Formats: sequence, C-alpha cells, structure tokens
Amino acid sequence: MNFSETTIQQLVQDHYGLTTTAKALNGYEELNFLLSDEKKEKYILKITNEAHSFPFLEAQVAIIAHLANSKMATHFQHFCFNKQGEALTKIEKDSKTYYVRILNFLEGTFWVDQAVKSNELHTNLGAFMGSMDSELQHFSHPAMHRNYSWDISRATEANDALHHILNHEKRRIAGYFLLQFETEVLPKIHHLRHAYIHNDANDYNVLTQGNQISGLIDFGDMVYTALINNLAITCTYAMLEEKEPLEVATAIVKGYHSSYSLTEQEVGVLYYLIAARLCISVTQSAYNSSLDSNNEHHFITEKPAWNLLYQLIKINPIKAEDHFRKACGFTAIIDDQNYHDLVNLRQQKLGKNLSIGYKDKLKITKGALQYLYDDKGRTFVDCVNNPSHVGHCHPVVVKKMQKQIATLNTNTRYLNDTIIEYAQKLTDTLPDALSVCYFVNSGSEANDLAIRMSRHYTKQKDIIVLDHAYHGTSTVAMEMSPYKFDSKGGFGQMPWIHKAINPDQYRGPYTYTDANAGPKYAADVARIIQELKHENKAPAVFICETLLGVGGQIPLPENYLKNVYQHVRAAGGVCIADEVQVGFGRIGTHFWGFELQDVVPDIVVLGKPIGNGHPLAAVIVTKEIAEAFHNGMEYFNTFGGNPVSMTAGLAVLNVIQDEEMQQHALEVGNHLMAGLKSLMHKYPIISDVRGHGLFLGAEMVKDPITKEPAVAEIDQIVEKMKEKGYLLSTDGPLHNVLKIKPPMPFNKDNADEMVHLLEVALSELLHPSN
Repeated sequence: MNFSETTIQQLVQDHYGLTTTAKALNGYEELNFLLSDEKKEKYILKITNEAHSFPFLEAQVAIIAHLANSKMATHFQHFCFNKQGEALTKIEKDSKTYYVRILNFLEGTFWVDQAVKSNELHTNLGAFMGSMDSELQHFSHPAMHRNYSWDISRATEANDALHHILNHEKRRIAGYFLLQFETEVLPKIHHLRHAYIHNDANDYNVLTQGNQISGLIDFGDMVYTALINNLAITCTYAMLEEKEPLEVATAIVKGYHSSYSLTEQEVGVLYYLIAARLCISVTQSAYNSSLDSNNEHHFITEKPAWNLLYQLIKINPIKAEDHFRKACGFTAIIDDQNYHDLVNLRQQKLGKNLSIGYKDKLKITKGALQYLYDDKGRTFVDCVNNPSHVGHCHPVVVKKMQKQIATLNTNTRYLNDTIIEYAQKLTDTLPDALSVCYFVNSGSEANDLAIRMSRHYTKQKDIIVLDHAYHGTSTVAMEMSPYKFDSKGGFGQMPWIHKAINPDQYRGPYTYTDANAGPKYAADVARIIQELKHENKAPAVFICETLLGVGGQIPLPENYLKNVYQHVRAAGGVCIADEVQVGFGRIGTHFWGFELQDVVPDIVVLGKPIGNGHPLAAVIVTKEIAEAFHNGMEYFNTFGGNPVSMTAGLAVLNVIQDEEMQQHALEVGNHLMAGLKSLMHKYPIISDVRGHGLFLGAEMVKDPITKEPAVAEIDQIVEKMKEKGYLLSTDGPLHNVLKIKPPMPFNKDNADEMVHLLEVALSELLHPSN
C-alpha cells in the first residue's frame, strides 16, 4: 500500500469534510496516520486492503460500538463517520480496493513508555482487561470466527516457521515450549471458556495515566478464541523487560480475577499460554526476517520476547501456577510436607538398595532441556544427567519418538528402513574399520555382548580392566567393575579379571609433569599380559572408558591407549572402547573419546546419550569380529533395534549434528574449565580440575600436600549447590571428585552462574563467620 500524507489529507477532506494535516505512523499490517485539525483535535486514520475482509472491519465497528455503550466507554476510541454517515469508507486506488476508517485520539502514555510500572499499575491493568472481557460476555460477531496465526489456540502452527530461527539454542527453546503447548494445553483448550477478545493488549496498545489504565487501542487482532488467551497476551507484554516477570504476571492475574472470575483450569494453563504467545512472536519475526522485511514493527518485540523466553524456562511451571492460584484465592498446589511417606512406600515396593540422591530428597516432576523442575516449585540446572544428552524433552527427539510409537514398534525380524539408516549414519561418525552394529537396550547389556563377542573371537576368557572402573549392572559387567566388586557388598575379584593401575596423573605414580606418563601406565597392562603368559593364558579383551567416569573424571594420559592397544593386540586380545559416558561430541574437540588417543578400537560400546535417556545402546565392531560371531547361533534381542529406539537414536544423532552440539560443548566446556580453575587458585580445597568439553571433574582435598580427600566437605558443597539450584554429584574411588556432565544445552550463562554459586558455597563452608 502506498499512500502519501498529501493523498491522505485530500482523502479526509473529500470523504469526511475534515481539514487536517497527516503524519504517517508505524503499523504491522495496516497503514496508520495521525491527523490534526486547526482546532488541534487529533484523530487516527487506518487504511487496510483485502487482507482484512469487509465483514471483519464491520466486526471492529460493532465491538467498539458495544463498548461505547458500556461503563468503560471513555477508555476506547470511537469512529468518526463519513459524509454518508458510515464508519467505513471504501475507496479504489490503482485497481485495488481499500477501506478507510477514522477514530478519535485517546490521550495517555503508551505502556512501553511508562518509566515506572508499579505493582498497583499491573493490578489495575489486569482489572481493566477483566472488566472489558466482562463487558463483552454478550457480544458476538461471525467475522471474528477466523483462522488467525496470532490466536494462541493455534500456536502449534508456529512449528512451521521454527526452521527460520537460525540460532540453535533459541530454536530449541521455542520448540520446547511449543511441544509443551501441545502436551499441556491443546488437550484442554476445547474445555475452556471461549469469547470474543481484543487479542493484542501489547505495550504499544495499552495507554496509562499515572497508575491507571486510560485506554486500549487497535482491535485489528480480535478473534473468537479461549477467553484466557486475552489475559495471557496481557501478561506476556507486561512481563517484557521485567526483572521479576512472574511477580508482574501474578499482579495482573489478581487484578483480572477481581473484575472477572477465572477458573482453576484456566489458571492451570496460563504459564504455557504466555510461552506460546512468545513463540508465535519470535517465529513470526524469524519468518519476516527470512523475507528480508524492512518493517521495523515486525521485529519490535523480538529481542525482549527472547529475553522473556529465557527467563520463563527458568521458572518452574508449578511455581507459576501456584502463584496464579493464590492470586485468585484458589487452594495452593505447593506444600511443605516432607517425603517421609513416599520414601517408606518406595522402600516397601522397591529394593532398599535403590539409592536416592541428596540428603533432602528431590521429587522431580518435569524436565526442560538443561533444567529440572520439582514439585515444590524449584528450578534446578542439571549438571549431572548425561543420559539426557541433547537435553530433557528435546522437542525434535520427542516428536520423532511420538510419531513412531503411534505408527509401529516391533522387533528386528522384519525389514525396516530406520535401523539401516541409523546404522549407516552412526558408523559414518566412526573409523571405517568399525562398520557393523548390534543394538541393545543399555550400556550394561552392550558391555556384556561385547565381552561375549570378544571371547568368541579370541577363544580366550581373561579380561583386563582398570582399577576402580565401572562397566554396568549385568553379571558380566559387574564382574569386570572393580568399583562394584571391591566395594561393600561386592563379591570380590574373579580369577579371570585382572586390574591394571588407574592412569591417574593427579594421585598416581606418574603425574602431569611426566611426559611419558602414558607409556609408563600402559606398562602395567603389559605386566598383566606377561603374568598371563606364564600361566599359558592370554587376554581376551582389554576394556576401558576413554575418559574415566566413576574412576574420577580422569582424562587418559597421552599415548596411553596407543601403547595399551599394542600390548593387547600383540597377545591376541581385543580392545574395547567404552564410550557410554563420553561419546557423541561431549568432549568437544572430538566426537568420540578414543579419538583423543589417536587409536582405533576393535569394538566400541555406546549407551546413555545414544537415545537421550531412552533405553538404547549399541555395540559396533569390525567385520572380522562380526563374521566370527556369525557361527550358526542366532543373535536375537527382542527390543534391541526396535523402530522406536532406532527413531530415537537417529533423532539424537541428527540433533547433535544439526545443532552443532560438539562445538558448543567445546566452547562452553573451555569457558567452564577456566572458571573452575580460577576458583582453584582462590580455594586450595579444589586441588585439581580436569576433563574435556562438558566432561569435567574437580577434585577436593583437605590438604594439597597430603591430598587427604575432603569427603565431608564435598558432600556439603553438593548439598549447598542443590539448595542454590544446581544439581551436582561426586565420583572417584575416594568419593571426593565433583563430577560435571550436564546435558549438552548447558550454556555459558549456566556455567558462569554455577562457578559464582560454587564460590559462594565454598566461602560459606570455609569461612562461615563471613
């Protein structure tokens, strides 16, 4: 549309008999002009094309006329009628039809320009919107029944524009909230009250005078939809750029409820509706950007909308709902009761040796990428849940799995494309020699199968492991896990299991200053092989995590595996790389941990991150080992390789690559490592910081000389960090290593906050008087 200010002035004179000066204003879809006459009266002129149908424009006239007859009449604009006594003026220009309307000018300060927004103002905003919706209870117009992308009830349509968001983290967050809308809101939306609503109480449409709302303009977004959407939109825009957005929304909800009572069901979905409105906004901005739009109005709330989404994902939805319920006088959903009864019931129905983390127990109810929410309204940054590799409830993974499980799930006796596609894509990330896949359900099962295949291939039984290693919970995996069999309740070391010294450069005999530490530690494996030779035996297998997890978050010394593999292969053994904890780009510099050592294993075992927490694992072997295993006995696994698991695995792998998570792990990991090392210089209790990417450990000691483990202290630190909102845990043979293995979406802001809070916790522990 192209109308000059001069053209507008002539148009107003011709059709309305008004002599005015016109000034163009910004608009989203319509053209807007400010008109001023000789008496200094001001008006707003709007021009629209066929994008807004004539019946819809008539609906705008009708709704404003309805409000003009209400007790709120002075808070809304009124139409100026043309010479024919009509509110709408049809004009033709360049063979196109346009509609013109003129409204009076409402005085006030736009919400966006209100310097100080008090709690009273927020409450009054809610009350104003509630009063308006109450006045519109008996209004209706058929033209407002329309398909409109800005109707929150249609938020799932924003998924179509997600791909226009180029930033991986932002796209992931928007996708997460749209997934939650589908899960938490969509099944309930048809049960909610519906009404004819304004639908756009944004910070450029709300007018204020002091602590009062003086008006609301622009009915161009009005629609028939769920009533609660009007409140959600009001909250959304008022929350922008606020340090405490939940407090703002709570005040608005309180005010609205005082004017027009909400239902408990409406309050229950409000948090997700606010998030959905933001997602519509940011996806629409991304779409407009893809079109190279130069309309500033298309992007006016983009930055604050993203800021609010980042704030919102840190707010536990239970906390938000609890706040809203209390504001309406409904019963709270958060209580302070302990979990005594639940723990007792758990111990009755589950094995008592199924451990529970933390002194003060947590009941986690929901996950959101790197965040976890508990039932008491608290939000935690998850720093230890590496099985949820690409993030809790990653939207891409969840949707792929949902679709597949609604389509088919069966075993591998039938041909299936996905298992082949996944096997190909997975082996493409590995050296050429590792080319044959076997899919199972857990890392423990994978290690069990890998040992079985190794023994079959070598015709030998003995296994070399590292001291303090842990490889799973199956019988075979437990037998080769010193972490278990040497511990309380363990069954001791089997004669075919042999422990090599843990290549720990902090506590071991060969330290960081020894350039030959790797070969020297590897010599202990050679010693075991030599002892077996004296007994006319040879190792079937050497198995080792490529960074030691339970062993203490320990990176292997340079050239360690290269030397070990040489010793083992010379004796006819097979070399297994256990990548269960560290694979899939976590270490940042490489996709697989064994690549740090410049070696190629004979077998690679995958678990945990492979399915993002879904029970999936894999054993990948050379063709020679696979052929030897194909000896006439069928290998069958009822659930291993099922279509749902394969879909999950493929989705996870695609997400890792599409969202460049390996590079992210490198950058964030290095940033976090630097922060932890800065603490180490301030607090000698942290004696060693080590690891790669987002696989890090910080060892704590009482004395840096004696290296006496600070077990009690680290336990207190973990509890303090939990209270501050960060979930950490401990590892290592002496239980004094802080392990840090967060989901990959963990970002630099999380890292900075974690380091800051860790410093606070250390100060509280070591200097309580301060």
